[in-house]
Formats: sequence, structure tokens, C-alpha cells
Amino acid sequence: MAEHRTPAWGRLPADGHLLHGTDPAAEKTLSILRAHAAGNDAAGELSAQTVEALASSHVSRLLTPRQYGGHQADLRALTDVTAQLARADGSAAWVGMIFAVTNWLACLFPQEAVEEVFGADPDARVSGVAAPTGTALPAEGGWRLSGRWSYASGGPHATWAVLGTMLTGPDGHIADQALVLVPASQLGLERTWDGAGMRATRSDTFHAEDVFVPAHRVLSVPAASQGMHPAAAFPGEALYRSAFGPMLILCLAGPLLGLGRAGLELVIEQAGVKPLAFTRYARQADAVVVQAQIAQAALQLEAAEFLIHRAAAEVDEGARVDRPLTPAARARIRAQAGYAAQQVLQALQTLLDTHGSGSFSASSDLQRIWRDANTAARHAGLVPAVGYEVFGKSLLGNEETISLMV
Repeated sequence: MAEHRTPAWGRLPADGHLLHGTDPAAEKTLSILRAHAAGNDAAGELSAQTVEALASSHVSRLLTPRQYGGHQADLRALTDVTAQLARADGSAAWVGMIFAVTNWLACLFPQEAVEEVFGADPDARVSGVAAPTGTALPAEGGWRLSGRWSYASGGPHATWAVLGTMLTGPDGHIADQALVLVPASQLGLERTWDGAGMRATRSDTFHAEDVFVPAHRVLSVPAASQGMHPAAAFPGEALYRSAFGPMLILCLAGPLLGLGRAGLELVIEQAGVKPLAFTRYARQADAVVVQAQIAQAALQLEAAEFLIHRAAAEVDEGARVDRPLTPAARARIRAQAGYAAQQVLQALQTLLDTHGSGSFSASSDLQRIWRDANTAARHAGLVPAVGYEVFGKSLLGNEETISLMV
């Protein structure tokens, strides 16, 4: 049986336990997630033990400011940490990723809003939905919000929500597309999620009816997508001038990379003891066809990791030296994210072919990994055709905008 090894969590400050896989606290987190992963999937929600493990790991603090007790890390660190979490449980990793990146998003709002979220609660957990499926009408000092927002991963465990909406002017015309910050206690949450994969994420539906949102808790999406988000709340802090669209797209890749690695590790481990049916091979590992398939899957995963790591480094470096990414770079990164996700799916398909029909046993971790990855890769931000169109337009000098998430 192959030796189980837990690689480094990623490059994080030394003020929390998400430091190295050899750290006992980090290994304890992974052990809890592994132990509850199958039960979480069957129940369609994270166990109390899983939620506590995520909370005690401080994954939600990864991208929050140091002045509020956060790690104030970077996109590459988020990718590394959520990939490690996904090797244990895809749903838990996805929820942790959502809290971390949406907490970052909350930090783009004016200082007054940031203080409301994190000032009294360093462990605040912000969930949300960026799609503008709400409507906001003008009111004195702010807006009155109504609407429904589906796919709010981690909704039952959130303390705040960022919700997409269209701001409607006094004369009824659309004034802007915006994100608004709302306490979760002011929202309803309808249980609507019943996905084939990522089942325990509870990606349910927030709903609001005439909820007041003060003006300081409103962020223009077109302005943010062009790098004009009000990062004045943290002047000089690189993390909060990271490119808006690439941050919100590349964060989705971390759990996928981890799921791909989890599948590869499982199939390699089992190949040492599982026979290749209807052949003379007592172990799959001795068969050339299996060796070739394992190599192919491993290279596809390495290719996906290379693309995501390079793109994340580009985002982090641009923020560090205060050099905004060009439209061409942002278009390429959008396409790379979708392409990398497809490489993970193709690798997992090869691994299922290699492992055989046992992959689909209800007791097999491999079928859960496969379902989770195939569900996650269908997130709107990872649709490859959209990314290819955006990138292709850029290569051909076509300046038409089809998405603000670039």
C-alpha cells in the first residue's frame, strides 16, 4: 500500500495552524475531514465536526486583514490550502474556499462596511452569489433589496452574504450592477441544493424582501472589474488590489486540483493490490496499459496545476508591484482556468477507466471525487467555451465585452 503523505499547506504567515502538512493541527483537520467526507455526502450537509474543523483551521481568515486577526495571504496560498482540503473532502474544501474568497471580496467595500463585518468577529464567514438576480430600489441613505440568490455555498454557516443586484434609479432605469453586503440574519435561506456532486456544500438559495442596505455596503461590479474597487480601506496592501475577475475565477480551481490529486493517489494505491480482470496480471500496477494510463492522468493534473499556479503567481505579483493586469492577461487567465478544469476532468475519467467498474461502488471514494469534480467544474466561472471566446476575441483584437468576470 502506498504511503500517505500530506504536502505543505502553502505559503502562509506564522499566525495560524495552516502552515505545513506535518503540523499536527493541520493533519488533525484533514483527518476529521476524511473521516466525515462520505457521511457528509450522504447527508447532503457538512457535519458539525467538519464545520468545527474548518473553523478551527482558520481557513476563512486566509484573505482577511491582519488588523482583524487574518492571515492576509495571497491567491496562491488560497489555491494550495483548498487543494489540500479537497484531498480529504471536496465539499468542505469548496465551502472553505467560498468563505475565504468572499471574505476577501468584503474587504473591497468601504472601511465602514469592513469594520461591521470583521471588527466584532474576526471569524466572520461571508457567503454569497455574484449573479445579479436581485433588485435594489433607492431609499434614503441606501437601497431596498429584494430577490433570490441560488447556489449560495455554505449558506447555513454564513454570518454575512455578498449578493449581486441591479441598482434601479428613481426613474426606473438600471443605474448600475452591484454587489451588496447583508447580514445573514436579515436573509431567508431556502433549502434548494440537491446536486449530484458537492452535495454537502448546501449551495441553497438566499432570499430577501425589502431589506435595507446602507450606501456604504454597495460595490459597483463594473468599477471593481476595472480595478476601481475602493481599496482605500487598506492603502498600500497588495492583497486588496488583486485583479477582481481573476481572483474570483482562479479561486475555484483549488478544490478541483485537490480532487484530481485525491483520485490519482487512490488509484495508484489500489493498483498495487487490485488485479486486472480477465488478464494474467495479479496487480494492475504490473500492466503496461495501467502504467500508461496513470502516467497520462498524472501529466494532465500537472498541466492543470502548472497553469493555475502560473496564473495565480501573475495575479499576486501584479498586486504586489501595483501593476494592474492588462485586458489581454485577464482574458488569457479566464481561458486558462476553464482549460485547467477540463484537464482535471479528463484525468479523472482516465483514472476511472483504469480502476474499473468498482469506481462506481457506493462505498468508493473515487465516485464521490468524480461527482464532486464534475459538479465543481460546471461553475459558470469555469465554463471553458466562455473563456475561450474571451481569449480568442483578445487574440484577434476584438474588444467586445461578454463578461465582467475577466
